[in-house]
Amino acid sequence: MVIKQPKHQPEILEAVIIRFVGDSGDGMQLTGTQFSDTSAMFGNDIATFPNYPAEIRAPQGSLYGVSGFQVHIGSVEISTPGDEVDLLVAMNPAGLKTNLHAVKPGHTIIVDTDAFTKKNLEKAQYEANPLEDGSLANYRVIEVAMTSLTKEALKDIEGLDNKSITRTKNMFALGMVYWMYDRSPEHTIAFFNKKFKSSPAIIEANTKVLNTGLYFAETLELIPNVYTISPAKMASGTYRIIMGNTATAWGFLAAAEKSGLELFLGSYPITPASDILHELVKHKHFGVKSLQAEDEIAGITSAIGASFAGDLAITTTSGPGLALKGEAVGLAMIIELPLVIVNVQRGGPSTGLPTKTEQSDLLQALYGRNGESPVIVIAASTPANCFDYAYEAAKLTLEHMTPVILLTDGYIANGSAPWKIKSANDMPDIKNNIVTKVDGDWHPYERNEDSLARNWAVPGTPDLEHRVGGLEKDRISGNVSYVPENHEYMTKIRAEKIKRVQNYIPELTTEFATKGDLLVVGWGGTYGSLHSAVKHLNEEGVENVGYAHFNYINPLPKNTEAVLKQFKKIVVCELNSGQFSKVLKMNFNGLDLSQFNKVQGLPFGNSELIEKFKQLLK
Repeated sequence: MVIKQPKHQPEILEAVIIRFVGDSGDGMQLTGTQFSDTSAMFGNDIATFPNYPAEIRAPQGSLYGVSGFQVHIGSVEISTPGDEVDLLVAMNPAGLKTNLHAVKPGHTIIVDTDAFTKKNLEKAQYEANPLEDGSLANYRVIEVAMTSLTKEALKDIEGLDNKSITRTKNMFALGMVYWMYDRSPEHTIAFFNKKFKSSPAIIEANTKVLNTGLYFAETLELIPNVYTISPAKMASGTYRIIMGNTATAWGFLAAAEKSGLELFLGSYPITPASDILHELVKHKHFGVKSLQAEDEIAGITSAIGASFAGDLAITTTSGPGLALKGEAVGLAMIIELPLVIVNVQRGGPSTGLPTKTEQSDLLQALYGRNGESPVIVIAASTPANCFDYAYEAAKLTLEHMTPVILLTDGYIANGSAPWKIKSANDMPDIKNNIVTKVDGDWHPYERNEDSLARNWAVPGTPDLEHRVGGLEKDRISGNVSYVPENHEYMTKIRAEKIKRVQNYIPELTTEFATKGDLLVVGWGGTYGSLHSAVKHLNEEGVENVGYAHFNYINPLPKNTEAVLKQFKKIVVCELNSGQFSKVLKMNFNGLDLSQFNKVQGLPFGNSELIEKFKQLLK
């Protein structure tokens, strides 16, 4: 059943930031995703930030077991999930305690009062119940016995145990939020019918609880206002909401289609990149071949074998996995075969913070291999353009016959945004260096005069037999060579091949200003935060502040130095201790370059960026 929306005149807002928090088993990711998808279908611009606990088996009710999902929707351009939230939905005391700091004073908090038991309060390290001690006086608190009301709503439905009933309470919260922001539950109900089509009782239960939450909010006097956010103005086209990892997978599918090659993925799945594997295995009808490897080394070496056999070969991982794959990346580099390595960066060394975002693998991507082993390194910057840079990574690796490391991070890989669906006809052509017939004397390491890419002979092609392996090769024949001068030549030619990629990538451009007092520099997944902060300064009337974002790291765009020298001061902003700033300092002298770094497993906040930029302008 779909209930009719009440007739009212909602207050129109430009944008709103909502955060759902609870235990990792409370369904906060599903709740946030459904609200996001519904708002995207309504036409809002959107940005999301799923925040998973690092310990998925953390004790129930504990501070370190809180799962959250933040969504920022608007009728204007939305670049980030936002800083301070307008509405916090807290399903337990731990969620309230760990997220209260983010709520704007005077704004709304919805809590499930049934969860505020003595035991849960102790787990959250509360000395007194915050709902009773006056500590929330600066907020509009809506206390709802969600668990009890959910059980009451489902008392007549047969075939559900108490655990299954309790698990639907997140839909009660979602129904309330749908009413508050003038959203229809129809999309979510359609989702239930598709997701749980083999379990009618689950469909009925979730639908009933969702509608009950919506009805309850309508009749609740504590919610006097209803709000709506008008559709955003976007370029015409067909859009869908897409996660970064999904966009990455689809970019590779498009590249395989465009290049006429079969796609192979060899991957060890226990990483933030696992969703790329999960997505690609759904598309065997596109000729996708996938191997779920038992370890990181098997994942990449199977991909190298597939590349040798003539496939567009991919492997996916995160920072610790990239460390394990280092020797094999060097093998692909010295053999000069196409291979894309996707690194979805996460926080910290070792296991570190596996569910948190960071940009700490840049130097590893550039230099984390033995010997002189340069590869192409590029970085996506939004959930949507993960598609474009996956496609670009495939194009570069096939056309230049060298591995490409594609950097994303947990922030954009798990985040979602509207994506305008593209046609294969809109994508640039992809050429490859496959040779199928001999024209005179053939040698495997003869190179294209412009790109220096060697040719690609697939095994089984008559008269194109040649050796591969990790030992140094003769510059022409590919036979093993220990000649000192040959080793030096091959080392330099492989480096020069990467350098010449500059001739095939876009030049660096700036936003907001081409010269002036301050240039904000970022790379990878910080784009939304940095763009939004610089835009805010410009809207305040602060002039001569520009923004330059790097998606191409090795090689850098060939006009990089010329662009940087147009500004008096430069600040490089990174979610690490200053890795890209080191790269710029190594390459360019005489720059007034400062750093702004954050290493907390969290993205930049707008307010902290704006404050820093204003300090630098004094």
